Amino acid sequence: MENEGDKEERPNLGSHSHGNLVAASGDENLKEIFHHIRTSRAPAVINYGASWCHVCSQIFPAFCQLSNKFPKLSFVYADIDECPDTTKHIRYTPTFHFYRDGERVDEMFGAGEERLHDRLWLHS
Repeated sequence: MENEGDKEERPNLGSHSHGNLVAASGDENLKEIFHHIRTSRAPAVINYGASWCHVCSQIFPAFCQLSNKFPKLSFVYADIDECPDTTKHIRYTPTFHFYRDGERVDEMFGAGEERLHDRLWLHS
């Protein structure tokens, strides 16, 4: 069960929030998101980050803004510290995984708004 302190550590989606952008609230929630990605077969991108990661904090506002530019993609933010079991394979933050037809088709490490935009365009 979450308490208010846990909510404050997660990046604030704020005014950049869009219907296609969600933040995983824990391992069980991220498992549900994975299931939805697999069964809906809709294109999606997952941004794996951490609250203590400076580079993650730099790219997160762009990730939110880009969710508005690519409404056909589902955007997911997963904090590796809030989802430790489902993100134990993540070795670098930020890491972006791109999904199409229920399968992971691409991966991007690190920040770079233009690189991220190009990958989103490619997979949208």
